Amino acid sequence: MAQFQYVVTDKKGIRREDRLRASNLDTAMQTLAKKGYKVVSLREVKVAVDASALPPIYEQIQVRLARIKDYISLNTLVFFTRQLSTMFSAGLTIEKSIANLMVEEKNHRFRKILAKCGNDLKKGMSLSEAMSMSPGVFDGLYTALVHAGEVSGSLHVILEELSDYLETMADTRRKVISALTYPAIVMFFMVLIVSGLLIFVVPQFAEIYAKFGARLPGPTRALVTLSQLLSRNVIPFTVLIIVAIVLGWLGSMTEKGSRIWAQIALHFPVFGLLVKNSIMNKFAKTFGILLSSGVPVIESLGHVQRVVGNRVLVEAIDKAKSMIKDGFSISVALKKTDVFPATLIQLIATGEETGEMDRLLDKAAYFYAKQVDATVERLTSMIEPIMIVTLGAVVCTIIVTIYLPIFKLGFALQRGL
Repeated sequence: MAQFQYVVTDKKGIRREDRLRASNLDTAMQTLAKKGYKVVSLREVKVAVDASALPPIYEQIQVRLARIKDYISLNTLVFFTRQLSTMFSAGLTIEKSIANLMVEEKNHRFRKILAKCGNDLKKGMSLSEAMSMSPGVFDGLYTALVHAGEVSGSLHVILEELSDYLETMADTRRKVISALTYPAIVMFFMVLIVSGLLIFVVPQFAEIYAKFGARLPGPTRALVTLSQLLSRNVIPFTVLIIVAIVLGWLGSMTEKGSRIWAQIALHFPVFGLLVKNSIMNKFAKTFGILLSSGVPVIESLGHVQRVVGNRVLVEAIDKAKSMIKDGFSISVALKKTDVFPATLIQLIATGEETGEMDRLLDKAAYFYAKQVDATVERLTSMIEPIMIVTLGAVVCTIIVTIYLPIFKLGFALQRGL
């Protein structure tokens, strides 16, 4: 959320000055108009943002809703960036390139965003400033790289590197999601099957046993009690689960909650390694492309903090930034956080010694991308049999527990005969 300084007059003509927070200039203008103010002046105030500090929950919800509202697929953004680079390097102006891409764009939502961007360019804004007006599509990293390209005079090169970077991130995200999707689906169906057995099947057997007055074994009694508890309280249980999910989601937006979720993600058996390698790939790739674009180290790390998406890493980078400001080298600062792996630190240290930091970071990103590939392959081969065996074991346990009184009756009859 940006901060705006405004001077307005109210309905009585009284002059007022203050600040307000809004997602962009148009939203700030609309907010003041709704209050009945006549705007005299309105400008954005650039404030130093602590990338490690979480904004208030309501602001996080607003940002997430804005991203949902303005959602553009990563593939669409990659294609746009590459096309923009090609047109600009061919000699077209940015304004003309945006206009051409807007005409060809099939996505109605993205076409409106490009139209707004084109109008902002006509008002005299730079490309990075125009893009920053749509933070739901062009995030801080994107606009920072575009700004670096504008300042250095190599915008077409930066845009080409940016499109490659976005493709790499999309590929990594796709691999991680593919590895996590299968177990999530199996777990979902496992819950459905177990719930169906407890709600519909177990009560029928319980009625049959009750008619015969049979004394049920301990495991069967426990299963029947659980079945009765679940079948009689389906709605309360459903509401409780929904409330727990919502509270967990809101809790993840707090300092403590986000830290707990981050720790779970990094240390979860098997999947934690996949998540960590994915984050290291994102860190190295993002940091490398920012440094190669001429963005200062501290500013680059600030942008990286917004990209890694894990609270533990965000706080570690914040500590590293403070140590770098105090004179420590990048590799030493990262090592002292006790979060970053030795391989990455060694490559960064080599990059500092040779002056080829961006190239070494690119090698680190490639290394962790390969680690992600290897982990995904192992998970794909291991998870399917493990999940099938787990599902079968759970269902078999329930069925055996249901039929346990019948088995005991059969053994008793055999001994009697």
